[in-house]
Amino acid sequence: MNQLVAFNGASVPVLVIAAGEGAGVRFLEFFASAIRNPHTRRAYARAAGDFLAWCASAGVTSITAVQPLHVASWVELQTQTHAAQTVKQRLAAIRHLFDWLVVGQVMPHNPATSVRGPSHTAKKGKTPVLEASEARQLLDSIDVSTPIGLRDRALIALMVFSFARVGAALAMRVDDVYVQHRRLWVRIREKGGKRHEMPCHHTLEGYLHAYLEGTGIAGEPKGPLFRTVARGTGRLSSTPLPQANAYAMVRRRATAAGIGTAIGNHTFRATGITAYLKNGGTLENAAAMANHASTRTTQLYDRRHDEISLDEVERIRV
Repeated sequence: MNQLVAFNGASVPVLVIAAGEGAGVRFLEFFASAIRNPHTRRAYARAAGDFLAWCASAGVTSITAVQPLHVASWVELQTQTHAAQTVKQRLAAIRHLFDWLVVGQVMPHNPATSVRGPSHTAKKGKTPVLEASEARQLLDSIDVSTPIGLRDRALIALMVFSFARVGAALAMRVDDVYVQHRRLWVRIREKGGKRHEMPCHHTLEGYLHAYLEGTGIAGEPKGPLFRTVARGTGRLSSTPLPQANAYAMVRRRATAAGIGTAIGNHTFRATGITAYLKNGGTLENAAAMANHASTRTTQLYDRRHDEISLDEVERIRV
């Protein structure tokens, strides 16, 4: 096992090492080759590590000795501490890993295939959503006399008006904002490497122009679009803005704007979709704009019925 190199700093679990060097190589290849999305990779690696550590504590001596009963017992324990959708994702990670090991002839069969996860049906997402007036209040509250303010307003507006995920927005380069048919367009690379292009809403167009011209980054087409601020200078650096920093920024901006909703980065995607549908947009077009493969996913972001529920609750008069 001395020839094995951990991927992304991850170590090979003891149960995998016990199955031989071939198993170790195949295990690392799963995360390096089969899983391309970094967020999925981290979630799957955490699930696999937790499961194999639990198996080792239960007396399993090698990954090749894992049986369906082990998987089922672990899943049952997971349901006591995790939400159903999280357990289902973790079970999917284990299934996928063992499928990979079976194809690589490390194991004769997949012990997770016959194990069922907890039932879960989601009709509405949990992401907090802002009213259109609150989104406007937040955008208007940002002081755009500084490069930081121009950046923050442009980033929030991009997520609202293009339905972009924060990860895709932060991965954009300057040349992903371009002119076509006399209108500003944005190029967004979504999950799975899917490239998505769409014209800018006139408000977003104005904010992006102000950001690019006001910060001087328009002349760096291959540089990151959204950047950190160089310490002590107040000017943008050449380093992409991390997602954690973006989250801290939107929470800070919301508090300063007097918004009590506990928002996150994903709030703006849901806010934009809901506002679009409220103003007569179709679910099919919303799915296309959000780059969703199915309108069922888009429906999770549609919060128009929240207002209906609130109106009905107010009918209770005592």
